Amino acid sequence: LGVSMDMWNHFHTCVASIWLHRFYIYSAVALGISLWIVIQFTIRTKKKVGEALLQKLGEAKLGNGCATSQAKEVYVAGVKIFYGSQTGTAKGFAKTLAEAVTALNLPVQVINMGDYDPDDCLSEETTSRSICVFLVATYTDGRPTESAAWFCRWLEEAANDFRFGKTHLKGLRYAVFGLGNSVYVDHYNTVGRRIDRWLWVLGASRVMTRAEGDCNVAQSRHGSIEADFGAWKTKFLGRLQALCRGEKKPCSGRCKKGKCKSPGKQSKESSDHERGASEHENTEAEELFETSSEEEADLEEAGGTNSVVDVEDLGNIMGHMKKAKRERELQEGSAGMMRESTGRKEEGEKREMITPALRDALTKQGYKLIGSHSGVKLCRWTKSMLRGRGGCYKHTFYGIESHRCMEATPSLACANKCVFCWRHHTNPVGTEWQWKMDQPEMILQEAIENHQNMIKQFKGVSGVQAGRFEEALEVKHCALSLVGEPIMYPHINRFVKLLHQHSISSFLVTNAQFPEEIRNLEPVTQLYVSVDASTKESLRRIDRPLFKDFWQRFLDSLKALAEKQQRTVYRLTLVKAWNVDELRAYADLISLGKPDFIEVKGVTYCGESSASSLTMANVPWHEEVVGFVQELAELLPDYEIACEHEHSNCLLVAHTKFKVDGKWHTWIDYERFQALVREHERSGGSRTFSAADYMARTPPWALFGARERGFDPLDVRYQRRNKARDISGC
Repeated sequence: LGVSMDMWNHFHTCVASIWLHRFYIYSAVALGISLWIVIQFTIRTKKKVGEALLQKLGEAKLGNGCATSQAKEVYVAGVKIFYGSQTGTAKGFAKTLAEAVTALNLPVQVINMGDYDPDDCLSEETTSRSICVFLVATYTDGRPTESAAWFCRWLEEAANDFRFGKTHLKGLRYAVFGLGNSVYVDHYNTVGRRIDRWLWVLGASRVMTRAEGDCNVAQSRHGSIEADFGAWKTKFLGRLQALCRGEKKPCSGRCKKGKCKSPGKQSKESSDHERGASEHENTEAEELFETSSEEEADLEEAGGTNSVVDVEDLGNIMGHMKKAKRERELQEGSAGMMRESTGRKEEGEKREMITPALRDALTKQGYKLIGSHSGVKLCRWTKSMLRGRGGCYKHTFYGIESHRCMEATPSLACANKCVFCWRHHTNPVGTEWQWKMDQPEMILQEAIENHQNMIKQFKGVSGVQAGRFEEALEVKHCALSLVGEPIMYPHINRFVKLLHQHSISSFLVTNAQFPEEIRNLEPVTQLYVSVDASTKESLRRIDRPLFKDFWQRFLDSLKALAEKQQRTVYRLTLVKAWNVDELRAYADLISLGKPDFIEVKGVTYCGESSASSLTMANVPWHEEVVGFVQELAELLPDYEIACEHEHSNCLLVAHTKFKVDGKWHTWIDYERFQALVREHERSGGSRTFSAADYMARTPPWALFGARERGFDPLDVRYQRRNKARDISGC
């Protein structure tokens, strides 16, 4: 107890002493806090001074007109080029632009949108003093490319989220160049336009009007998308140099000596005023970024290359646009009145389908281009049969001689952009003929000459059989299936007649988007329709057609096929995980078109392509194709499996009318066909004939279930080293 009292007395004494000296304690604490604040302030000040010195040193090193050794303000710290590309075009443009900017001694960064997180980084550009350039392509159905998908999704959500506000990106300066194809009317350059709008909504400022490049050479303002980009790049670099000099608005060129009268007014403009009409969300202002390319050209002419305008100038600019539009309409009206008298002249002014860049790309792929829209290429099965290593599935199913077959097309353009396109979408696209047109006589003559020249290159090559080499120099078959849509060619009937006059059989393939052309088509040896899907949605995903009414056109094409008297074929391409589960729908389409034959083939994997997401996982095994065909045949009472070509991963389902006395007659009597078609032409079309009139018996080795599995026993099958089986279907 005594110890406890002592401790209590000691504690009481200490507390009383602290209380008596509390003023000194308070003073000491306050002094310490003051010293800490002074020290922190000094450190931060020194840091800022150091950064300013470093910045001035950097400015002194730049000799690009943006800054000199004197302490001038830096108006442009650099350029950041963002690209969203699917096929590599936008990426190539980004690199080209970067080289041009580097030549101006400006720092430049090229950024793949897929590697950039806008949520973390984009707001930093509001204070970086950099110019942000967006080169963005529009992909299927107006969607962004895969690499730009997240960037666009974030930007859209931010633009529509009130929590971000309309000044979230205030201070960011940008320019947009969109890549698109005007053939896709509803989705032309959608992504570029949307990015431009979303950035504007978030408070960013355009340094120049959005530009749009067009892959459609017939509508492209400068003749090709490369030329469109080149013209825009020149304007952008000029605008960039003006920004480096501190010019907030480009000179209109209408003042004395090309110098604006009121530079003082420009210097007074605040960033708020610089945005001008962007602050006002009215309909007229929105038209600035929703205008057509022609209207934007008028806007550019009225207000210079900078789309950011003062509010008081907006009325003048819109008036100028309306006036220019009226002038265009008057010019178009005058042109319409003179159309009849200038028809030939307009024909002469049409552009060629094959641009120089496209010509280079197709030539590298082995095409022999003919005129302005046709081509021929040597099939690998032609080379194979020259060596006695077997023919293609057409040899097995229909008896063609593969080494005497010419693969060609009178139209490189197509109305689809199929995901499994074996040409990787290097050919042009279109929904109607809008290019210069070559005569069919010239096309056929040059096609045969080019084909023969390619055959002659095999003379003396090891393994080539001399007899077949001599036979191959005389073309007997023409597969109009090389690439594109042959039936688009306006003179397709004349071209087919020329083939028959040269005793060349015709195998024509169409993508079922031109029903009227199918109805008007003269007799061909065999007419194919590609049936790549059995429902509207799957056809949209797989074929990616250009026509808005693609499904109705597809159905009408099948109905038109049913009216044909000569041999007709459905070509089904199976893409695993895409269209192999639609058996009943396929059966319904077969009952609609009533084809003589149905070819079912596993998709061919032609290597990695940025334009397609297909991989080897989408290629079905041959046994899977056989299983699909067997299930399909069970749903078709008038059809049976007739032939098989295992090496091409392909089977033939035939109508039972070609099974005569228990024997299949899927082969073609080509001499008989030529005699029939000559009689048809001599009679002016009154004497008709049917598929049954020129059928021939199918050899046993070509039948389904035969030991040879479709390989001609007269040839020797060649197996590549370290390749046990071939499932590519090539």
